This record gives sequence, C-alpha cells and structure tokens, in this order.
Amino acid sequence: MEFLNTREFAQQLDAKDKLAKYRDEFLFPHVNGKQVIYFTGNSLGLQPKRTKAYVDEVMDDWAKLAVEGHFYANKPWWDYQERFAAPLSKIVGALPTEVTVMNTLTVNLHLLMVSFYQPTEKRFKIICEEKAFPSDQYMIKSQVKFHGYNPDEAIVEIKRRPGEHNIRLEDILATINEVGDGLALLLIGGVNYYTGQIFDMKTITKAAQDKGAYVGWDLAHAAGNINLELHEWNVDFAAWCSYKYMNSGPGNASGVFVHEMHHNDPDLPRFAGWWGHNKERRFLMEPNFDPVRGAEGWQISNLPVLSLAPYLASVEMFDEVGMPALIQKRDSITSYLEFILHEIDREVNGHFEIITPAEPSERACQLSVFLHGEGRSLFDYLMKNGVIVDWREPNVIRLAPVPLYCSYEDMYEFGQILKTGILSHKK
Repeated sequence: MEFLNTREFAQQLDAKDKLAKYRDEFLFPHVNGKQVIYFTGNSLGLQPKRTKAYVDEVMDDWAKLAVEGHFYANKPWWDYQERFAAPLSKIVGALPTEVTVMNTLTVNLHLLMVSFYQPTEKRFKIICEEKAFPSDQYMIKSQVKFHGYNPDEAIVEIKRRPGEHNIRLEDILATINEVGDGLALLLIGGVNYYTGQIFDMKTITKAAQDKGAYVGWDLAHAAGNINLELHEWNVDFAAWCSYKYMNSGPGNASGVFVHEMHHNDPDLPRFAGWWGHNKERRFLMEPNFDPVRGAEGWQISNLPVLSLAPYLASVEMFDEVGMPALIQKRDSITSYLEFILHEIDREVNGHFEIITPAEPSERACQLSVFLHGEGRSLFDYLMKNGVIVDWREPNVIRLAPVPLYCSYEDMYEFGQILKTGILSHKK
C-alpha cells in the first residue's frame, strides 16, 4: 500500500480497521486535558475497561464466601489458573497442558533453570544475547555462580557486529557451533527489548538442541505480540510477563511453557510445592510430592487470584480477537509509523535513525529510534505534549503502536508533534 502523511488518509485507514472498536475497550491517561498517544505498551499495557468487573467479582466472592470461595465462587479459586490453559495455548502455540500462570517472570525463569540448567564439568556454558534485558543478565550470572562456575567462563554472549544494531542469525548459529558440546543452555529473549528485533526461534532452537543443550526463551516482549509455535518448534521451556502486550496490570503474573516431552520425566529436577502436587490428591496432605503431569506441575504456591483476575480479562479479549488479526494490524500500523518517521526525518534533514530491522518478518510491534543531538530534551517535549514514549540509554526512544488500542490517526498526530518538537529544538 502507498501511504500518505495526511490526517485524512490516517482516518481512512482507521475506518477500514476491523480492530478499531477495541480502542474503546481501554482507559487512556490524559495530559493537558487531552487523551494521550500511548506508545509504551511494550512496558505497561493500558487497562482494559472490563478488568474492573473481573477484580470486583473476586472481591465480592471474598466478601460473601470468605474461604469457601476456593470452591463455591463463580470462578472457584482453587482451579482459577485452569481457565488460562486454552486461550494462552493459542497465544503461544502450545498444547493446553504445556502452559500455566504463576509467580512473576524472573522468578519463573529461575525456577525453570532449576530444571533446565544442569551443568557438568564438560557441559556448563550458557548462550545469551548481548544487551539482554538486565534482569536476565542478573539471573543468569547468579545461577552460574550458584552452581560454582565463573560467569566469565560460563556465559557466552552473542554480539552485534561493529557498527550494526541487530544480531545476525548466522552469528548466533556460529556461536552455537563454536561452543559445541560445552553448551548446557541457550536462553535468549524472543524479541530484543532494546531494538525490537525478532529472533528466528525455530532455527535457533534446533541448532542448540542438536548440540545436546536445552533451549529456553524469555518471551516478555513476544507473548501477545508475535506468532509463536512453541510446541512445534520443540522449545524446552519459556516464560513471559503479562503486563506488556497482554495488559494485565503492573508487575502482574507470569506465564510459563514447558514442552510435553518433559512432563513425565521423573529425573528432571524441580523445586516442589503444594500447588504443583497431584490435583486429585492435593488435600490429602501427603508427604511425598507427586507432580501434576503438565506445566502446572512446576507450580509451587497457592495462586494470587486477585492478580490473575486482570490477566484473565485480557486473555479472554485476546481469545475474541485472535492472534492472526492482531498480527495483521500490527504489521500494518507499524509500517505506517515507519513511513511517518521517515517522512518527518526527511522534512527535518536527518535528525534520527530507526535501528529496528526494516524487514517486517524480523520485527514486532516496536520501532526503536536513535536520536542524534538533544535526544533527552526531545523525549521530554513529547511527554509534555501528550505522547507517552519510552527512553533507553544512550539515546533511544522506543515506540510500540499496539494494535488493540493505537489508531492510525495517532501515528499521524505523533508525526506532527515530533516535527514541531525537533524544529523547536533546532532554533
């Protein structure tokens, strides 16, 4: 499609958008009395209006039933997490038994590494990407130290080539081959948080497993954002947060995937807890742990139902929309934003560059813009003028045009505000 940088053209795209009605399902902050243009769904998604009813339902059941809510609430609390299995499995490409919700993201990655990082004298190395999200870096280093290894020797970072912003697939595969039989685990973010680059998870997973390693993915920026086929790709494990593209609320519950090939492995270590015990025998209070056959067997504690309620509201919305429709609009609106950025850059004589891959298949719902010159002051200008964006050092603004609640007219309006901001800073 040939785009135009006009309000009328953007409005025409909105009129044809089958997902446009979902914009009214969300609550937007206001700046200077005007609804914001919200580009930070890759950090914290907006609140769906339906969320309050889900939370109120739990609160009402607690008030009326107290402890009996575990069994007699409209959605009984003791199996509340089971409602996520079917819709989440569609979002991440899994069998319903391969997914569950529990804890938070980094906690879950630590727990999964108990099972899937089993270093030996020969096989103890972990491959991750350069400039992974800091929490992953801290987690991996602490796990390596816990097992008595030196992070400088055990952790292998796949680096960008000099002068390049993104990591090449061939360099990932070359690193896997180089580490070879010393590789115990590959653990990478499915979408790089800084650049928005999507990694070829299918190819990378197979390459690492061919060397005898386990493969896990941090899907914080991928779940609810890109096409995932975790079961078909034979991924060993994955985890994701729910508060970015899935709009469940700040710091909320995490999703977990464990491939079915591991469900009945009695030799696979794990940290056990009551909620992972055989559901039919859980209340017999038996002394020996008998895990649920499935991802739920990795659960430990009674689940925080008040936290799960907002997540369930969002997951059910995703089930209504379907990932194919979301991805179709994601690609279209991200391309339109890219066009707007190039138009504005041309008009202001080269003030910034997009460091996210230009190929749509290699990016998701994010464009990272590297600003030349007074980047931080331009960020401040955007924020004060009702454009909520995300700043990352040294000089990058991340823009996430989330398809559920961003409009094409938002993209046009942002371009006009950005242009005014750049020109005002040049004076």
